[in-house]
Amino acid sequence: MASLPPNPVPAAYQGGSASVPDWLNKGDNAWQMISATLVGLQSVPGLVILYGSIVKKKWAVNSAFMALYAFAAVVLCWVAWAYKMSFGDKLLPFWGKAGPALGQKFLIKQAALPETTQFYDNGEVETAMATPFYPMASMVWFQCVFAAITLILLAGSVLGRMNIKAWMAFVPLWLTFSYTVGAFSLWGGGFLFHWGVMDYSGGYVIHLSSGIAGLTAAFWVGPRSTEDRERFPPNNILLMIAGAGLLWMGWAGFNGGDPYSANIDSSIAVLNTNICAATSLLVWTWLDVIFFKKPSVIGAVQGMITGLVCITPGAGLVQGWAAIIMGILSGSVPWFTMMIVHKRWTLIQKIDDTLGVFHTHAVAGLLGGVLTGVFAEPELCALFLPVTNSRGGVYGGSGGIQILKQLVGGGFIIGWNLVVTSIICVVINLVIPLRMSDEHLLIGDDAVHGEEAYALWGDGEKYDSTKHRDTTEEGSVQTRRSTGATQVV
Repeated sequence: MASLPPNPVPAAYQGGSASVPDWLNKGDNAWQMISATLVGLQSVPGLVILYGSIVKKKWAVNSAFMALYAFAAVVLCWVAWAYKMSFGDKLLPFWGKAGPALGQKFLIKQAALPETTQFYDNGEVETAMATPFYPMASMVWFQCVFAAITLILLAGSVLGRMNIKAWMAFVPLWLTFSYTVGAFSLWGGGFLFHWGVMDYSGGYVIHLSSGIAGLTAAFWVGPRSTEDRERFPPNNILLMIAGAGLLWMGWAGFNGGDPYSANIDSSIAVLNTNICAATSLLVWTWLDVIFFKKPSVIGAVQGMITGLVCITPGAGLVQGWAAIIMGILSGSVPWFTMMIVHKRWTLIQKIDDTLGVFHTHAVAGLLGGVLTGVFAEPELCALFLPVTNSRGGVYGGSGGIQILKQLVGGGFIIGWNLVVTSIICVVINLVIPLRMSDEHLLIGDDAVHGEEAYALWGDGEKYDSTKHRDTTEEGSVQTRRSTGATQVV
């Protein structure tokens, strides 16, 4: 009898082989890696483009580079020690044990978050440990891009004056002593995770923390130059919209990847994300038209961002009608704090939050967290949360307690970031000045990097009347002024 021919399929594609173990679900693994890539694209090039375009011309290079540097620095720190501090074995109720995520023995085994086993009070298992059907390498990379974008969002508060060398020191320190605490506490199996605080995809871990830390860092760094605070027009609004578009579309990976599976909850999360973002953008724009008589493109982008941020803690936990309500509130509450409260609150005016990250991320993130406690639907909660019978306030039962849990969870993130970010800034300032010199503040990119975004006349060049005199048709000197309904300053 003739022998069968050898299997023509390479081992790398054969089920049950070392490359394709029985626990591997290729669909889940593909979606997780695509989601990680989408989140990465939100930062590089998304926020690199947005930051480089939304600031005035003389800070375009510096702002874009702060984002690019943060992304690279986080990747290395994450795999060297920070991943396991966020998702490894417990060291403290709010912190994991540091360690590398680099060896193949760790990276090729099935993904698992060791501290996520949920127990009843009597010690019996309520929900088993999270063990997605793909390798640890996919989990490490997916969580890495979340950490990276958090630092980049924080950077938006200190654009246009933070010493780049101080920023280079700030990134690994804040990642280590702030981000990892929030991530472990709420996602990795820490005390807030087991208590049942809901943060589906980072309304607290990413947005509330970056908004509060950004405002705190802005306080310690100090304000931009007086000229920059008075006049800070975007240097390229069209590119700013392109960067914002990458942020919006990339949010499909941001919220759609957090069930750790290509499942029903992932689909619900992506749909709700877009519903809320679109509603919020429209509401913000309508408010600009009603109160300022014209729609602002910057305002529309800010409304889009607040909608994306607000839905994030509840993306896979709320129904579509609730996403619309959250969008209405995320388009109006942060608008109110930015356009009304900010201008009347003396303390907040003294702190120069360049891009209004406090309003677009901290306010919207906390709002979303609380609204998740109100609208989280029991059936959807059962698809994702480790605490059984979880529900929002409108569904009765334990829902009222859930709102309290959401407030406490937000309070912890706010308090930790206020204290730790302050300590980091004070320590860095002992070694490296947090703020640029007055000369660098006057000139901008050319002084800081020896590079400029555009070979055009503008801030940072010496004035030459033979080349740079702007005139109207009548021959008089043209006056420059800021326009637009919603200002970033």
